Amino acid sequence: MSPEIPSKPTKLCPTCGTRVSADATHCLVCGANLAVAEKKQSGSKPVQGSRMPEITLSLPAILGFFTLFLAIGAGMVYFAMIRSNPTGIEPTLTPTVTSTITPSITPTEVTPTITNTPEPSPTPFTYKVATGDTCSSIAYAFGISINAVVLQNDLPAACDTLYVGQSLLIPQPTPTASPMPTATLSALEATEAACTKIDYQVQDNDTLSSISANYNVPITVLKTYNGLVNDTVRSGQTIVIPLCERFATPGPSPTPTIPPPYPAPVLLLPPDGEPYLTSDQVISLQWAAIGTLRDNEAYQITIMDITDGSGRKLVDYVLDTKYVVPTSFRPGDSRPHVIRWWVNAARQTGTDDNGNPIWDTAGVSSDYRDFIWIGSTQPGVTPTP
Repeated sequence: MSPEIPSKPTKLCPTCGTRVSADATHCLVCGANLAVAEKKQSGSKPVQGSRMPEITLSLPAILGFFTLFLAIGAGMVYFAMIRSNPTGIEPTLTPTVTSTITPSITPTEVTPTITNTPEPSPTPFTYKVATGDTCSSIAYAFGISINAVVLQNDLPAACDTLYVGQSLLIPQPTPTASPMPTATLSALEATEAACTKIDYQVQDNDTLSSISANYNVPITVLKTYNGLVNDTVRSGQTIVIPLCERFATPGPSPTPTIPPPYPAPVLLLPPDGEPYLTSDQVISLQWAAIGTLRDNEAYQITIMDITDGSGRKLVDYVLDTKYVVPTSFRPGDSRPHVIRWWVNAARQTGTDDNGNPIWDTAGVSSDYRDFIWIGSTQPGVTPTP
């Protein structure tokens, strides 16, 4: 059968959906006024709300996504296990054995007792009494006290039992510390220190040539002392004027400038009280320099035998700071002799009728020092060191 085709146009009731003829005014089922409903539908558009986008997935797609998610999770777990245990071997748990420490007895350190070892005292030497010797002369000759001679030889306190040829033990004298040599100035420093200088403040109308003329000092000297590169000076500038560099005073017989007295030399060797026991021993006297001596100046060395009653004395002049005592000054007997010496600067002021130089003192004398010298040997009187 073929479907029935309506011969007239129809329309649907908007209330109950019954199909009625196109020109019907009322629904035959619900009785709704079709004319009023059509008028309302033609006069306004239906209001529709906004809708969310819809994603429609089929069941195979959902199962595929679920399988992919499980594969990703399994891969992450596998890589985490590989990273924590790269060898793939399950570690075997080994029980830890805890040992009990047995306390040991610590020995107490014993502090050693420090024993002071006395320093050995110098060995005394033997001296045989000669004619005219007394305890005081022997003690003075060797630089020791009379009490030291008495105690060393068990002599009476008066020490009046000495006889010729008696053997006495002479203790070594206590050495005296030598003073440290003082610093000496070089020739340039000595000249600089001896030069008198004044400070002059430049006035408004001053020039370097006028200052040079007023103080009789060469311009080149003023430029050297003040570090000037030209002849220009400014008002208020301080200029150092070395008076020692002035031009020589014109005249038929200018008076030379006498240098100031030299300081006292500092004696170095030998130490005060040094004994010389052998007759062939070389005795060298040394002292510190006091500066650069001029052509007519020298060191005056004075040596005196204070034990000998004749007052033997030796005076000599040297340019060096060392002097070797000549063998001709050695005592002629076996007794100990106290030799005293000192040094000072001297200046030659002229010559006598025989052409010998005349010396005058040019500085302060040094402190004196003594040394003990035993002279030429005689049989049976040789001192035993």
